[in-house]
Amino acid sequence: MAQDLFARNNPISFAHHVASSDVFKSLFRDGMALVEETAGYLDGDGRDDARNLPRPAALSYASESMRLTTRLMQIASWLLLQRAVNEGEMTQAEALSDKKRTCLAWQDTPSGDAADLPVALQTLIETSLRLQERLIHLDTLITEGEPAAFMPVPNPLEGQMTLLRAAFCQ
Repeated sequence: MAQDLFARNNPISFAHHVASSDVFKSLFRDGMALVEETAGYLDGDGRDDARNLPRPAALSYASESMRLTTRLMQIASWLLLQRAVNEGEMTQAEALSDKKRTCLAWQDTPSGDAADLPVALQTLIETSLRLQERLIHLDTLITEGEPAAFMPVPNPLEGQMTLLRAAFCQ
């Protein structure tokens, strides 16, 4: 089997392997759990936290919570799209055409007023930014290919082994 891989001179794609592995399943679970955790916070304790903020911080809270929600919707859309590809519900080409509608765009860190935000919201923002960074990296590897792909070197003994097989396996 390894000889077949080398014979075809086809390197194994790390990105596609990760995107369809247990690592992706874990990433998917973490992403969806973050979406649920954030929704729970914003609908529960977050409302109380926002009410207790001074006006400028409350404005910053509203802005950052909207950015967080948008970021998490992009993350969830990308994860669901990739899961559909992994489960054979759609091809990678179909996913790429849908990707044009599902934008996974980098968002900057919160503005300078972030220090006035509740710690729980700051934590959710930071966690979502780290997850977004991981997904953008994986998405780039999937869509643009891996830089400096590994090209296997032919086994220098392969020619001699072929002659031996021909001589003894006739």
